[in-house]
Amino acid sequence: MTRENWNREQTIIALNLYCKIPFNRVGSNHPDIIRIAKIIGRTPNSVKMKIGNFGSFDPELKKRGIVGLGNTSKLDELVWNEFNSNWDNLAYESELLISQFTKQPIEVMSGIEDVDIPLGKERESIIKQRVNQNFFRSTILSSYNLKCCITGLSISDFLVASHIVPWSKDEKNRLNPRNGLCLNSIHDKAFDRGYITVTTDYKIKISSSLTDIKKDLAVTDLFLKYANKSIVLPDKFLPSKDFLDYHYQNIFKG
Repeated sequence: MTRENWNREQTIIALNLYCKIPFNRVGSNHPDIIRIAKIIGRTPNSVKMKIGNFGSFDPELKKRGIVGLGNTSKLDELVWNEFNSNWDNLAYESELLISQFTKQPIEVMSGIEDVDIPLGKERESIIKQRVNQNFFRSTILSSYNLKCCITGLSISDFLVASHIVPWSKDEKNRLNPRNGLCLNSIHDKAFDRGYITVTTDYKIKISSSLTDIKKDLAVTDLFLKYANKSIVLPDKFLPSKDFLDYHYQNIFKG
């Protein structure tokens, strides 16, 4: 029996998984792939293959010699092009589709049902914001294989999806995964306050306001020893050099 072609809704949900599962963990036995395959009526292997297709469209992967699968469809390309420039829409629409397939509220499917969300007209906008924030965090942590790009720390409770250009400064790129770094909570705070930055050649630069207090051993251990070292690059969604340059020029305490 011939299986029906993938439709738009199924393909958008597969793109959601492409963003949220690390490359080295994509496989037919991955629990999220098995779960989504059951929800959308596909086999785990076909979902795995569809995720691989999206890697073919990522220009940064091509530059690094990483290619996705070759059996992409026109629909795959259309969905990639539609959302690659509109990450806000992908985050919420893909999570909403999953909730519609399962007939479960989006806050349940997105894991925010325990968050105190008020009733009334504010509820929808708050839910959308929380869903989008969760999506961004999942995408960034996945891209960096659940490790801080400076220290290699892999305890997820201590990891933050850190915005390069702050949330308040660029509404269009709030959920753009190329506007994110996976940092531990201490280095996230330091990055946010401009005590450290990442240059456009992906080197860690330390503010002189920290180098002036070398006598503090904690400052040496936490910051100074990483000066001029390269961050661990993500498997996908390489940080935008434009965003990094913005942080260096406008936030870094040089």
